[in-house]
Amino acid sequence: MTAKVQSVGFIGAGMMASAVMEGLVSKNVVDTPGSIICSDLFKEALEKAAERGFKTTELNREVCEFAVDAIIIAVKPNAVQTVCRDILAVENKTAVIISIAAGVTLEELERGLPGRRVVRIMPNTPCQVGEGASCYSLGTLANTQDRVIVEVLFGAVGLIREVPEHLINAVTGLSGSGPAYVFMFIEALADGGVRAGLTRADALKLAAQTVKGAAEMVLKTETHPGVLKDQVCSPGGTTIAGCDELEKGGFRSATIQAVKAATKRSMQLGHVAETDITNKYNL
Repeated sequence: MTAKVQSVGFIGAGMMASAVMEGLVSKNVVDTPGSIICSDLFKEALEKAAERGFKTTELNREVCEFAVDAIIIAVKPNAVQTVCRDILAVENKTAVIISIAAGVTLEELERGLPGRRVVRIMPNTPCQVGEGASCYSLGTLANTQDRVIVEVLFGAVGLIREVPEHLINAVTGLSGSGPAYVFMFIEALADGGVRAGLTRADALKLAAQTVKGAAEMVLKTETHPGVLKDQVCSPGGTTIAGCDELEKGGFRSATIQAVKAATKRSMQLGHVAETDITNKYNL
């Protein structure tokens, strides 16, 4: 049985926040959608949240007053400091502050929220279907109970891991941005099926299920993907012919470069010096 929390607040009700909110409800981390409140500047986002049964408000102050267990900052990086001021304006020190704002460091959060317990986390959109991949780092004042809250909230919607903060940018480039890469691959795989004569509907279903099944094999067998690939590639067969074409197209190199580019962009958002990005991280 999944552990429950009393109430959670989201400042920002965009795509990522909505994915996590939906996941918390579907996995019964909260008793009802009404145990979650969100604020946003855009009325359309609030209307969609209200339709799902979540409490909504245009005031960040009301989110802070309502949330007992956690306040999740889910806004663009350039809005975080404004949000921090709104949080400080309310005397709620029971809730841990969890930021999913890309590139915003724990140091910046603690500077904007002096004396408060903060956590930095990078989730991804598959949280919406309970298959997310999230990594987090605790701030200097965060305690064991805060770790429990984070793992209950985000562990209920997928894989959750604690990592040193300097690795959060790499997490952003891999699992944070990764779903987009995989969606592109599924689309391309389906296009190949259509080119070979399958219907669009069949090709898309087969492509998505193939990716899902292959991922489950890696996770459940804990076998290196290179070994699993070799098991499919019989000598002179169809699969090795296809792999040969992927290699010619630079498939692996392009994927690595995509992760590196997204990681570098995350660092730039976090104001990491360009010389450090180039020299220390070789990006």
